[in-house]
Amino acid sequence: MRQETNFAPPVAIVTGGGQGIGRAAAERLLHDGYRVSIFERDATARAVVAEALPTERTLVLDVDVSNEDQVLQAVVETVGHFGGLDALVNNAAISNPYNAPIEQLELSAWENILRVNLTSSFLCVKHAVPALRKSSRAAIVNVASTRALQSEKNHEAYASSKGALLSLTHALSISLGPNIRVNAVSPGWVDTRVLSAKRVTLGPLRDEDHAQHPVGRVGQPSDLASLIAFLLSAEAGFITGQNFVADGGMSRKMIYEE
Repeated sequence: MRQETNFAPPVAIVTGGGQGIGRAAAERLLHDGYRVSIFERDATARAVVAEALPTERTLVLDVDVSNEDQVLQAVVETVGHFGGLDALVNNAAISNPYNAPIEQLELSAWENILRVNLTSSFLCVKHAVPALRKSSRAAIVNVASTRALQSEKNHEAYASSKGALLSLTHALSISLGPNIRVNAVSPGWVDTRVLSAKRVTLGPLRDEDHAQHPVGRVGQPSDLASLIAFLLSAEAGFITGQNFVADGGMSRKMIYEE
């Protein structure tokens, strides 16, 4: 999916790009010819990704995406470094979907999830839009979750943040069109351990884990990276305001307990 050769190489921001789906997206966009600015708060992840990815087309910044001043500074630094901005991938999030039972859920914990998983995307879009408006190929992809559409117990904060992100997506697509396209992807079960910056002690995936998916396997970060890259590309030029579920068909399969 190489970009048009009659333009300067496009520039993308990927938040939470130091590990997991964010890192896979950054790697894919670099492969496709982008210059990529990675916003990453985790120091270990920043160090790993800065060493692993080509430095001449990669900018790795320490950014708390829930802090407006830091977001503004990082966007300004990105645009100044690369000379423009064409794409934004809002991926950064608190990935643990579980919260305390609702009657025990602290307001501070609820607000923290919404601040990192939802408000951060608003802030990044708010400060990226002036530069994106100058691009002829501007696009935004928000990384939501299938938990925006279905739930387990004690997922109220996470599910709410991701559900609101889907609403933010279609609202932005109307406000920012036709110049800027905005879409969302909703991953299901994705095994991000291979691209984790931290030591992971979980055991290997089981046959029954893969069998829950009609495609026969648990997802990989590269599955989402390919979808994100497509939605940012000119090939998706007629697509905006949509949510794309990428879960191997798991949410379509009825599973009854025996």
